[in-house]
Amino acid sequence: MKRSTLETILIYVLLAATSLVILMPFYGMVCTSFKTQEQIQDISTIRAMLIPKPFRVWNYVEVFQWIPFLRYYWNTFYVTGLSIFGCVLSCSLVAYGFARFKWPGRDIVFVLMLSTMMLPPQVTMIPTFLMFSKLGWVNSFKPLWVPRFFGVPFCIFLLRQFFLGVPRDLEEAAKIDGCSPLGIFWRVMLPLVKPAILAIMVFEFLWAWNDFAGPLIYLHDAGQMTLSLSMLAFQTLHETEWPQLMAAATMMTVPAVIVFFFAQRYFIEGITLTGLKG
Repeated sequence: MKRSTLETILIYVLLAATSLVILMPFYGMVCTSFKTQEQIQDISTIRAMLIPKPFRVWNYVEVFQWIPFLRYYWNTFYVTGLSIFGCVLSCSLVAYGFARFKWPGRDIVFVLMLSTMMLPPQVTMIPTFLMFSKLGWVNSFKPLWVPRFFGVPFCIFLLRQFFLGVPRDLEEAAKIDGCSPLGIFWRVMLPLVKPAILAIMVFEFLWAWNDFAGPLIYLHDAGQMTLSLSMLAFQTLHETEWPQLMAAATMMTVPAVIVFFFAQRYFIEGITLTGLKG
């Protein structure tokens, strides 16, 4: 009993120490966002470095005064929302087809689909840009969200494993009741794989929200910038204004933290149960 208690205490101490190390950069960002330029340069004491005195909330107001931050917020929410919708819609349908229907070459196509995950995005960057350029989509949001309506290999794999874990008896019972394949998918299968759906929604949110390369390549007008790209523009225009830059970075980070906080239970469940068959 004593050994078990000591091991538990040791594990919690180790986890707490690791959490503090991970949270320190985030705390430094938030702390700097409430400082003045002079306070940032004051490293005389640990208290001066870790606790802003006085708190300068005006830094957050200045971010909205210096750049159209609300516009960038809306652009990012727009692209992220469409990306999540497209990813969930396409990946769930494709994964359902891979898991529940037998058709010639299904396993070969599935392996080919997974093999695309081995290609780094830099390999397909130029051909993809040329394709979107021919379509006339450059300098628009379409290249950022339309591809998500054609599936994401990792999300398809994750959902397929969940669909395989759903007992076929439920599907057969729905068929006896006269439910169509799409009806089974919508009324029976999707509610049962909700943890996986929420997991890929979190994945897609974080990817689309923090995407920098896509907006940098395809968006040229200042009014179309997303938050990640606006950070670069802000630093270019106000490179020495670290308090305001950290304030903008904090406001960009908060939505991602909130999303993960409310979806963490389903997110962890979706990852840990992948591949378990019932």
